Order: sequence, then C-alpha cells, then structure tokens
Amino acid sequence: MTVTAQAPPAADERLSKPRVMDQLIKRPEIGAMLGALLVFLFFSVVTEQFLSMGGAATWLDDASMLGIMAVAVALLMIGGEFDLSAGVMTASTALVTAILSTQLGLNVWLSLLVSLAFALAVGALNGWLVMRTGLPSFIVTLGSFLALQGLNLGVTRLVTGSVQVSGMRDTVGYESAGFLFASTFQIGGTSFYVSIIWWLLFAVIASTVLMRTKFGNWIFAIGGAAQSSRAVGVPVVRSKILLFMTTAFAAWLVGSINILRYASVQANQGIGLEFQYIIAAVIGGCLLTGGFGSAVGAAIGALIFGMARQGIVYAGWNSDWFQLFLGVMLLAAVLVNNMLRRRAERVKR
Repeated sequence: MTVTAQAPPAADERLSKPRVMDQLIKRPEIGAMLGALLVFLFFSVVTEQFLSMGGAATWLDDASMLGIMAVAVALLMIGGEFDLSAGVMTASTALVTAILSTQLGLNVWLSLLVSLAFALAVGALNGWLVMRTGLPSFIVTLGSFLALQGLNLGVTRLVTGSVQVSGMRDTVGYESAGFLFASTFQIGGTSFYVSIIWWLLFAVIASTVLMRTKFGNWIFAIGGAAQSSRAVGVPVVRSKILLFMTTAFAAWLVGSINILRYASVQANQGIGLEFQYIIAAVIGGCLLTGGFGSAVGAAIGALIFGMARQGIVYAGWNSDWFQLFLGVMLLAAVLVNNMLRRRAERVKR
C-alpha cells in the first residue's frame, strides 16, 4: 500500500508577523520624515549657521507658529473639510485681545478669554453652516475669510484711527500672560521661544486624540465616507463642528502668542497663511480628499517649512526660491501621499 505524505497545513496569515516595511508604509507621515531628513542634511552641508544653536532656535520658532495651525488644519482635512479663514482668524483674535486691553482697559487675561470665546463661536458657526447648508467648506470659510478681513480693517480703523493696535506692554496682566505665551527658555546659553513647547504639546495631544480615542476614529471615518459613518451611528455633524472649533482654537493660540510677543498687531495680518497651513498638512501626509493623514506628519511638514525658509536665508539665496520650493514640495507630497495610501490599502488586504 502506497502512503502519500500530506502537505503541512498552511500558516494562518493572521498569526504571521507583519514586515517592518509594511508597517512603515501604513504611516502617513513617513514621506514627511524622509523629506525633513533630506532638507536638514542639505542645509547642514550648505551653511554652517543652520546647525548652530542660534540657527536651530530660529527655524524651530518659525516652524512652531506654522506647526500649531498645521496640526489643527490636518485634523480638519482628515475629517474631509477645509478652513480658509484660519489665517485671518489669527489676526482677528489678536485684535480682539489688543483692543479690549488697550482701548477698554480690560485685564489681558479677561481679554484673552473673550477672544477665545469669539474664536470658538466663529469656528462653531463655520461648522454649523457647512453641515446645515451642505455647501463645500471651501465656499463657507471663504465667506468667513472675507468677513473677518473686513471686520479686522473696519473695526480697527474705527477704534484706533489706523490699521494697527499697539501698547500691549502697558496693559494690566501683560507680564503674566506674556510669560505663558511669549517667554523664552535657555538651552546651552541660547534662547528658545516657548511657542516651540506649545507646538510640540499641541501635536502630541492631537496625535493622541487621533490615534487613541473614539473621536479620532470618527474623524477618519467621516473623512473617508461621511454617509456610511452616519449610518453606523457616528455623530457627523457634532464631530465636524468640533473640528472647526479646534482650528479656531489653534488660531486663537497663535494670535495670542503673536500679540503678546510683539505687543502690536496689524489688521491685515494672516492673509495668505491659510494656504501654508494646508500645504504643511499635505506635506505631512494628509490627502486633499480626506480620510487619510497624520497630526505628527503635519508637525513635521511645518518643520520642513521652517528649515527651508531659514536655510535659504542662511545660505544667502534670494527668498523668491522659497516659493519654488513650496511648489515642488506640494506636488511631490501629493504624489507620494497617494502612492502610500494605495500601498497601505494593499497591505491591509
């Protein structure tokens, strides 16, 4: 009698250990990390000042102000929406704080609370209008952008007779508020602005919420398929309104840092920055179509901005080259992000 050997049972693929490369591909920020490394190495070789403590303090500070907003905008983009009023909102909140403190004599802390309430109200209104009307967030927040820009100029000129508000250093509560939002700390004899700590803290909190909480799962779900998410019980309206309010909160934080650091604010500040926030988020791994991205990646995207902008200055190049850099980085990021998403989907299968 002939005995035939049986083939060993196939290993259960669910028990197999995933490859390191497959795990990396699933991370939206992997492209931004590689880009940041290349930019860092390039300017480290091209200019000596880039690697100095003073140089690092400069490009980290540059990245921090952009990074706070980029992280918030990334959360909103992952949820499938845009906010074109984010840049002007930084100026609006700073103006509210400055006018209340310098013209009405309010304590700076009270002025900060009023400006925070104003920011959250505008963010909630943006979210409510988007969900209520069904209009694209691009259109709704473009309207908010124009309205805020007009308010900034009109109210500032009406109250002060100019387009600038100054004199914050003479207000009550400036010292303590300035310590929290605009102070510096020493590392190796070099001063670093506290905005860097705010940036890192905001990125850590946003990443934790996005990756470790139920609300984070909702953000990915509503950005990928809002109707399907609603069908399985995800509170789409409430979630998107909260995302718009998060962006408004970040704008208030940046506006507060600016007004307390420089003690004055121009009514036309912030115009055009909203596109830099979006570009930083895209460089960090966010898709323009929503449902894919990373808060850490957005923070790294802002770091690339800071390193490139200051690196070009240290190298003695014309700053016009920075616009070319932005265009190339944006196109490259879109292509890489789409490739990574397709690879990640194949790996998940």
